[in-house]
Amino acid sequence: MNNILVIYTGGTIGMKHNPETGVLEPFNFDQIREEVPVLKKFGFTIDTVSFDPLIDSSDVQPDFWVKLCRIIADNYGKYAGFVILHGTDTMSYTASALSFMLENLEKPVVLTGSQLPIGMIRTDGMENLVSAIEIAASQHDGRPCVPEVCVFFESKLFRGNRITKDSAEQFRAFHSGNYPPLAETGIHIKFNTGAIHYPEQWGKPLQIHTQLDTAVGILKIFPGISRPFMESVLQADKLRAVVLETYGSGNAPTAPWFLDTLKAAAQRGLILVNITQCRTGSVNMEEYATGLSLKKIGVISGYDMTTEAAIAKLFFLIGQHKDSQDIKRLWQKNISGEVNFG
Repeated sequence: MNNILVIYTGGTIGMKHNPETGVLEPFNFDQIREEVPVLKKFGFTIDTVSFDPLIDSSDVQPDFWVKLCRIIADNYGKYAGFVILHGTDTMSYTASALSFMLENLEKPVVLTGSQLPIGMIRTDGMENLVSAIEIAASQHDGRPCVPEVCVFFESKLFRGNRITKDSAEQFRAFHSGNYPPLAETGIHIKFNTGAIHYPEQWGKPLQIHTQLDTAVGILKIFPGISRPFMESVLQADKLRAVVLETYGSGNAPTAPWFLDTLKAAAQRGLILVNITQCRTGSVNMEEYATGLSLKKIGVISGYDMTTEAAIAKLFFLIGQHKDSQDIKRLWQKNISGEVNFG
């Protein structure tokens, strides 16, 4: 069985020009084989389900991720893999969230989209869709080749919680600075089996986690950041955690007022996570005195995680646990390949 379910949520990939009005409109995914005739060459069933209404990815909220998880769970026994068509703006957030919400996943969940509508000349949507479906259906010795949440874009398959969108115009829209591609497409699909996560024990039932808590913020550190601004962020009502986007390997200002503001927040029970602003590399708060100052006041390292993965992981952990110490302890666990602690 390698039948595939394509879930169209919205986004550029599913749009085409109305020949009468010239306006972009979503095409009917119930007729996907007519819209994309090359799919008829696959020797397996491709079923589709579309969100109604369609969701612009800029409007994605956690309840959208819950809906996706439930669609996958409800159809898990019927299909060998799933392809999610999604707008690019928040695809990295959705991929990160699903990687935590789908526990014991043993089948491919491949997100893809496009920079140009699938019906336009030079579109990247056709290749992305066809390759994503082929990857989702690929098996070796009766097992899926990529049993995890991933993103396919412009000839490369990435782990979903390792990517960041870094271009609004180029076809190669996503970047995975700290983890290699899981596969690359050319004449053949070459799977990087050493980078793919496989279950230690096959056959565990899929579990979905739908309790998420969004009491999380982001504070990007920049030269000239003011104390009133920092305090307004860190004292926000009902806030549980803040991702600090710091310089380099986890560095930040050492001004006494800056450290005192963070220390006061940590003492109130706020969870502070250190993520680098750099596209590649890892946080090491013991490398420089500035990072060590943050560690001493209770800031915890995000290592080489993306901001998107850090946000999603905090949503997930805070949704499951009320005690901040439990959350900090579980933060040190690699749940779905989102981090390298080395």
